[in-house]
Amino acid sequence: MNDTFDPRRRQVLLGSAATLASTGLLGLAPLALAAETPLPDYVNWKTPEALVVHSAQTLETRRDAIGTSIVTSNEQLFIRNNLPAPPSAIVADRDAWTVAFDGVKNPRSLTLGELKTLGVTTVASVLQCSGNGRAFFDHETSGTQWQTGAAGCVLWSGVPLKAVVEALGGALDGRPYITSTGGEELPAGLDPKSLVVERSVPVRALEQALLAWELNGEPLPLAHGGPLRLVVPGYYGVNNVKYVKQVAFTAEQTDAKIQASGYRIRPVGQGGAPDQPSMWEMNVKSWITQPLAKAKAGRVAIQGVAFGGAKAVQGVEVSLDGGKSWQAAPFVGPNLGPYAWRPFVLIVELKPGNYSLMSRATDVEGNVQPEDELVNERGYGHNGWRDHGVEIAIV
Repeated sequence: MNDTFDPRRRQVLLGSAATLASTGLLGLAPLALAAETPLPDYVNWKTPEALVVHSAQTLETRRDAIGTSIVTSNEQLFIRNNLPAPPSAIVADRDAWTVAFDGVKNPRSLTLGELKTLGVTTVASVLQCSGNGRAFFDHETSGTQWQTGAAGCVLWSGVPLKAVVEALGGALDGRPYITSTGGEELPAGLDPKSLVVERSVPVRALEQALLAWELNGEPLPLAHGGPLRLVVPGYYGVNNVKYVKQVAFTAEQTDAKIQASGYRIRPVGQGGAPDQPSMWEMNVKSWITQPLAKAKAGRVAIQGVAFGGAKAVQGVEVSLDGGKSWQAAPFVGPNLGPYAWRPFVLIVELKPGNYSLMSRATDVEGNVQPEDELVNERGYGHNGWRDHGVEIAIV
């Protein structure tokens, strides 16, 4: 790929007028404009001006809705549900929700009320869909054409999974995976394994995993997995199982379709298989959030967010010329921990003209955000800085 910034690449698969308007490349619709598609009833409490509605189960946070206050509000946080949410009756008595624990020395079921007595912690982490950035791939990818808005940084509160496991006598030996099962209702007459949201992650995730019942200080909304969700900071969103009903330590990964063939990094044109890399830990990433279309000449504040994924972010650089030269951009606000993103702001003097803005993050182990994407069939894990850049006009 050459150094010429080609905005036409992004126009191929973006689809709706609302999505096109939300990109800096095609002109930015003001946030004050109402969304073209109404919010689905189950999330009608969210802020419509901050979201692009792709479907009833997929809502994207607009790129210009992210500010510099680190935490993404519940009202602006994206939605990605593999299945429709269960009935709202499950949050009528939250403490009665029951989770079964297996693969431990003393297997049993615990209510949410009982889990609350075993400990509590709060973790700031980026929640990101595996397909965030899918719209930027050159080949036709199935699935929601996310740009940057299938991500947010939130505060989870709940009990550390490690504390629960210790209370149950510890995990059994020879169980290298944590397998969690969601509580969505499955249609009758179909193979449950083809639909159930059941994910396995390496047992090393026990160090940071928690069972969360609060999101940003509020009871976990039904739309985001309430009353209880397994949260694995540093891992892609699909591993953060909503409405969690069972947590087990297992000798093998689940054979549910969503694990066995789904969410796998595979060559274009190939089917998914268990021997392919799974979408587990996130990679280092950043993008510009302001300005996205134009700004007045003079002092311009270039804003964005950066995170390390499974590792803390170390720093971020900004380019004004499409990646030919770079300058360090300072982070703003407090550091909320290794799994949170860091907003950055670089204030520069810009003369009238056209500029190609890029950002490039580095994590604490020296991993640098690459220029290009890792090409794969489903458009997963895109963190290439070139595609995430924007062109602006300074007037």
